[in-house]
Amino acid sequence: MSETQKTQNRPLSPHLQVYKLPMTALMSISHRITGVAMAGGFVLIAIFLVASAVGEDYFLLIKDFSTTLTGTAILFAWSLALYYHLCNGIRHMIWDTGKMLDQEQAVLSGWVVLVCAAALTAMTWYLGAIY
Repeated sequence: MSETQKTQNRPLSPHLQVYKLPMTALMSISHRITGVAMAGGFVLIAIFLVASAVGEDYFLLIKDFSTTLTGTAILFAWSLALYYHLCNGIRHMIWDTGKMLDQEQAVLSGWVVLVCAAALTAMTWYLGAIY
């Protein structure tokens, strides 16, 4: 039997679209993505601070952009990424102690992370709106 025929008869490995990733894998992937998003957000904050230091015109330009729908969406997404990354990092620190490592507790702690990140983001934006 030739090498080509052997290869064609072997079963193919399913693609990622076939698998249902477990919550712990999704949370891990999200943790990495939010880390990158936070780095981008910190660059934007640095630009804002430099614009503030350069002069009032630049400060007002950045301030006006941050009040647009796009600017507000960017700030909201950045704050959600910040809180998610923080809460998930605390979860990882708990795991480093050897606690909450079984599957049920890992899934439950994932939901706690999501709820806490959403609550902290909502509280921040609520307090920002009233003050």
